[in-house]
Amino acid sequence: MIHTLGIRHHGPGSARNVKEFLEATRPDIVLVEGPPEADAILQWSNNTELQPPVAILLYQVDNLHHSVFYPFAAFSPEWQAIQYAYEHNVPVRFMDMPMTHTFALRNIDKDKPEEPSFRADPVSWLARADGYSDTDKWWEKMFEQRTSNEQVFEAVSEAIHAVRELAPPDKDPNEPLREAWMRKIIRQAQKEMYTEIAVICGAWHVPALTTMPSQKEDNDLLKGLPKVKVECTWIPWTYERLSFHSGYGAGIESPGWYDHLWEFPQDDGTRWMAKVAQLFRSKDMDTSVAHIIEAVRLAQSLAALRELPRAGLEELNEATLSVLCNGESVLMQLIHDQLIVGNKIGSVPFDIPKPPLQSDIERLQKKLRLPATADWKDYILDLRKENDLERSIFLHRLQLLQLPWAEKTDISGKGTFKEQWRLQWDPAFIIEIIDKGVYGNTVETAANAYVKHLATSAASLKVLCELLENALPAELPHAVETLIRQVSNQSAATGDVIQLMEVIPPLVTISRYGNVRKTDAALVSGIATGMITRICISLPGVCTGIAEEAAQTLLQLFLQMNNAVNMLQEPDITTQWQQTLHVIAAANNTSPVIAGYSTRLLADHKLFTSEQLVQAFYSAMSAAVLPGTAAAWLEGFLKGSGTLLLIDPDLWRVVNNWVHQLQEEVFIQVLPLLRRTFASFTAAERRKLGEKVKQGDSGTQTSQTEYDIAEERGARGIPVIMQLLGYNNNI
Repeated sequence: MIHTLGIRHHGPGSARNVKEFLEATRPDIVLVEGPPEADAILQWSNNTELQPPVAILLYQVDNLHHSVFYPFAAFSPEWQAIQYAYEHNVPVRFMDMPMTHTFALRNIDKDKPEEPSFRADPVSWLARADGYSDTDKWWEKMFEQRTSNEQVFEAVSEAIHAVRELAPPDKDPNEPLREAWMRKIIRQAQKEMYTEIAVICGAWHVPALTTMPSQKEDNDLLKGLPKVKVECTWIPWTYERLSFHSGYGAGIESPGWYDHLWEFPQDDGTRWMAKVAQLFRSKDMDTSVAHIIEAVRLAQSLAALRELPRAGLEELNEATLSVLCNGESVLMQLIHDQLIVGNKIGSVPFDIPKPPLQSDIERLQKKLRLPATADWKDYILDLRKENDLERSIFLHRLQLLQLPWAEKTDISGKGTFKEQWRLQWDPAFIIEIIDKGVYGNTVETAANAYVKHLATSAASLKVLCELLENALPAELPHAVETLIRQVSNQSAATGDVIQLMEVIPPLVTISRYGNVRKTDAALVSGIATGMITRICISLPGVCTGIAEEAAQTLLQLFLQMNNAVNMLQEPDITTQWQQTLHVIAAANNTSPVIAGYSTRLLADHKLFTSEQLVQAFYSAMSAAVLPGTAAAWLEGFLKGSGTLLLIDPDLWRVVNNWVHQLQEEVFIQVLPLLRRTFASFTAAERRKLGEKVKQGDSGTQTSQTEYDIAEERGARGIPVIMQLLGYNNNI
C-alpha cells in the first residue's frame, strides 16, 4: 500500500504528524522528496555529529553557478522521516528527479526567453478559503498549535486535489518531469516487493502521485534526458538561511519559534517568555519574574479572545511589547533576530567527504580558534602575538580568495600592530570555496595561485598595487614576486602620470609592514622611487591647460602624493618633489588652483620666507590678474585650513585688500569660489575669521599697550619666587 503524506516544508506540526503516522503505520520503505544523488550520503544523517540545521549541497562540477541546497531542521518533516527510517532499520531513498538531469536541462534552456511560471501555493489558497489573508497565521492555527491531527493527510490530499483542478496549467517544463520521476521511484519500490510504502512530499505533488498515468507515458516523458556530472555533500546551515527573508523559496518566517514549538510542544508561553527575559538580562535590561507572569497571562487572554486553543507567536509578541518592552518596538527587533529567527548553526562530522580546500579551511578554523558562527563575532588581533599573527594571515588570505567571511574594520589609537575583524559565517560560502579549489588544495597554495591569476589579468596599475598591498599581510611570497614584476613592467610601459600618482600611496603604505610582519619593504621601494622621479619630470606639463573639474581631481592626488613623499623620508625624493612644486607654482600657464596649492605645500616645507610668501600672494592676486583666476589660486592655497590667514597679518591684509577692490558684479562672480574655499575650514576657523573681518583694519595691526610697571616692588618678589622654585641663592 502507498501512503502519500503531503507536507509543508519546515514545520513542527507537519514533522510531528509525519513522525506519528510512520510510527503508527510502520512502513517497510520511506521515500522522501529530494535528489537521488544524495542517497549515497544519507547514511551520515545517522551520525550524532551531524546536527541540524544542515543542508545537502549539490553542484555541477564544471559549472558552479548551477548549485542547489536542500536544507533540513530538526522540525523538518523530511528530516524526521529520515530519522525514523534509520532508527527502525527501514530503507530510505530520495525520489525527486536527479539534479544531473535538472542542471543539464538548465544548460539547454538558458538561452530561451523566460516565461512566467504559475505555481499555486496550496496553503495560501486554503487559507483564503478559510477567511485568512495571512497564510502563516492560518497554518499556525491549523497545524502548529493543534495537538490532535487525525486524518490530516487525507484532508490535505482532498484539498490539494481541488486546488489543482482549479489552477491553470503550470508553465514550468520541469514539473511534469519531476512528478514522472517520483512515480518511477514508487513503481521501482513496488517491483522490489515493498508492501507498505511511505511517500513524504510537498503537498502540491500529492494528486500527481496518487492518480498515476501509465508507466509507458512516464517512460516516454523521461526518455533521453541529458546529463551532467554532479557532486554532493552535507554542509552546516543556519536558521537565518532557513528564514523567508534570506530569499530561500521554501523559507519560513520564524525558524527559532518553530524550533521552540518542536522542543516544547505543550508550552503555554511560560518557557518562551523565560527565553525573552534571559535575552533581555544578557543585554543588561532588568526583567523580573513578575514581568514574565504578567506577559504570559496577557498572551493567554488574547488567545481566549481570539478563540484560539493557546497563545501563539502573535499573542506572545503583543504581550512582550506591552509588558516587557513598555511599548518600545525597537526591542522587538532584538527578539526577532535572536529568538524568532535565531542564530543557530548546525554541524557536520569533520571526516565527511568534502573538497580539500574546505577541509583545510576547517582545519585552520579549529587550530586558530576561529569558529564559524551564524552571528557576528568581533576579534581584535595583536600582531605581536604568534597566534594572532597567524589568524591575521589566514583571514587576509581568505579575503584575497574573495571569501567574505571576515570583514576588516578600522581601529584607532592602537598602532599598526593591531587589527580588528568581524566574522559571520554564511553556508553559501561553500560554493565560493569549491570554486577556488581549482587553484589549490590548501589556503596558502590557492591564495598564491589565485593572486597570480589576478596579477596576470589585471588591467591597470591601480588594481595591481591594491593586490600587492593586500598580498603582503597575507605572507604570499610567490604571489608578491609576481605582483612586483607586473607592477614594474606596467609602470615602465605607461606614460599616464595620473595613473602613476594614484598608485604611489599604496606602494608607500606597504613600507609600514616592514617591522610588524617582518616583510622586506625594500622590495617595492625601488619601484616607488622610480615612479616618483618619472612623475616629477612629467607633472608640470600635466598641470597646464586643464579644466576646473580635472584640476580638482589632480588637487587630491597632489595631497596624497605629498603625504607619500613625507612618509618615505628620503632626501633625494623630497628634493625632487620640492623642485617640481617650485616649477609648477612659478609657471604662468599652470592651473591657478594647482599653482596655489603648490605654493601652500612649499610654505609648509618652510621653503618661503615671510616676505617671499607675501610677494607670491601679491603676484597671484594683483589687480592685473582676472578675479576668477585669483579666487581659484586662493582656493588652492587655503585648501583645508585657514590658519595662515589668522596668524599672518601680512597675508590677511593682502586678501582683505583684494576683496575690497573687487567691484560688486565681479565679487558676485567669484563668490561661489570663495564660499567653497571657506566652507572647507573648521567652524572655529570660520568664526575667528568672521570676528577678524568685523574688526576692520584694526584686526590687521598689532596693538601695543604701555603698562606702568613698578620695578622696585617687582624686584622684592624675586627672592620669594626663587625660593619657591627650590633656589636658595641670594639675588
